[in-house]
Parts: sequence; structure tokens; C-alpha cells
Amino acid sequence: MKKLCVVVMMMIGLMTFQSDVIGQNVLDGVYVKEHYPTRKVIPYTHLREADVMWATRIWRKLDLREKINHPLYYPTESIKNRRSLAQVIIEAVKEGSLTAYEPLDDEFTQTLTKAEIERKLTFIDTQYLESPDPPYDLQMTVINEPFNPAAIKEFRLKEDWFFDRQKSVLEVRIIGIQPVADNIDRSTGEVRGTTPMFWVYFPEARNIFASAEVFNRQNDAERRTLEDIFWKRMFGSYIYKEKNVYDRQISDYMLNGIDQLLEAEKIKESIFILEHDLWEY
Repeated sequence: MKKLCVVVMMMIGLMTFQSDVIGQNVLDGVYVKEHYPTRKVIPYTHLREADVMWATRIWRKLDLREKINHPLYYPTESIKNRRSLAQVIIEAVKEGSLTAYEPLDDEFTQTLTKAEIERKLTFIDTQYLESPDPPYDLQMTVINEPFNPAAIKEFRLKEDWFFDRQKSVLEVRIIGIQPVADNIDRSTGEVRGTTPMFWVYFPEARNIFASAEVFNRQNDAERRTLEDIFWKRMFGSYIYKEKNVYDRQISDYMLNGIDQLLEAEKIKESIFILEHDLWEY
């Protein structure tokens, strides 16, 4: 009997080994992808304060429901080669490779503790569930529900625009990025506004974004990364705040939605005109 058990265990082990070998030899595609997993960030050029002739700071809202931003929102559940922008940031924050800052602190001075991060990324609820043991009465049970990254449909960007007179170019650098989640009513499922989660220092996130693959609609042989999307400005957004003496958003002095969009376009156009006027033809 003992010999029979040994033989059976050896056969099971051999079958498991063979299945692992077969799984390792299966290639889902026609070539091995080597480019994006080893991608490195393009370092910023050195910038001296004396070379900055003009600068301004603006804040943008990036709505993932816009078609141009869909590669940043999908897939809503991670698949083999791709994750959404929200999934990449949340996983990096959970494992500690990315620092999360207070949602109202866009100057990156107050970091969130592990306990605070857990509270933001875990929904704790209590429900009365039937006991599995007699007399099968109802008992209050604590349920921990993990945060769903698909609830993040908006990101906020903080960026600096400046004119480098050494190179005679107008440049932009993203300073911070903030995920904003839908505030969902658990009883009705309705969305009741939004909740800013935390700020992330963008230069710190660049190394993580450089190896995060993004779907390319035009050519599946040339997948991009999240770093490419932000470096090449391949996203849609609108300005909701420009640095000002009152430290107020556009919505604070423009109450109408159309007026807010027009004011945002006015700020955008003023930056373009400034760059245009610095050149002579």
C-alpha cells in the first residue's frame, strides 16, 4: 500500500512538472516582448533658476471618460500585460514603492501612514448574516471590501510651465498627480460627488510608469507606456486653476460652467500667445 501511494505521488509530481514545462513553453504571441519591461525614463535636462525667464503653475483635470483618455482607464480589471493608471498607482502605493501625500497637500509635505492608506483603500461594512452553526441566528459580521480602481474616473495634474531662455523653448513639467474617486452611496449605488484620494509626486512615479504598458489603438506592435502618454502629452484635460494671489480655482469666480470652460481656454491661449510672441519672424 505504501509503495502504491509513493508511485501515485510520483506520477502526480511528474504530471505537474510536465504541465509547468508546457506552460512555460507557451508563447502568447509571435515574439517575446522586451522593450517596455526594460524601459527607462528620459531624464530631465538640467535647469538653472537664472535660465527661467517666465513661469506659471496650473492645475488640470483629466477626465477618463473622454475617448482620448480611455487607454488610461481600461482595463478595469488587470489582465496579463496591461493595467489601468489607477491600478498602477494604487498597487505601487500599497507596496510602498510610491509615496502618498495628503489629498489637500499638493506641496508634498504630509505623507499618509500605512493605516491611513489602508482606510482609503478598504471599505469596512457591517452586515447581519446567518450563522453557519445552530440555531442559525443572525449575527453582526464585519466585511472588508477592497477598493475598486474602476471608481477612479478623474485625475488632477499639477504642472509648471516655463520658458527656458538657454534653449529658447517653452516647456512643461508635471509635478504631481492625484486620483479622484466617485463617492458612491452604498445603499442606492448612486454617485454623490467625488473624493480626492491622495497626491503622488510625479517625478517619483516616472520609473513605475515607464514599465507600465498602455494599449495602442493604431498599432498593436508598438505598445506605449504610461510615461510615454504623459511625456508626449497624449491625453485630454482642461485647466481648473492657475496660480493667483487669492489661491482660488476658476469655479470660485466663474459660477457658470460655460464661463469656466471659456476661462480655462483663455488661460491656455495666453500661454500659447506668450510663446508665439517670444519669437520674431
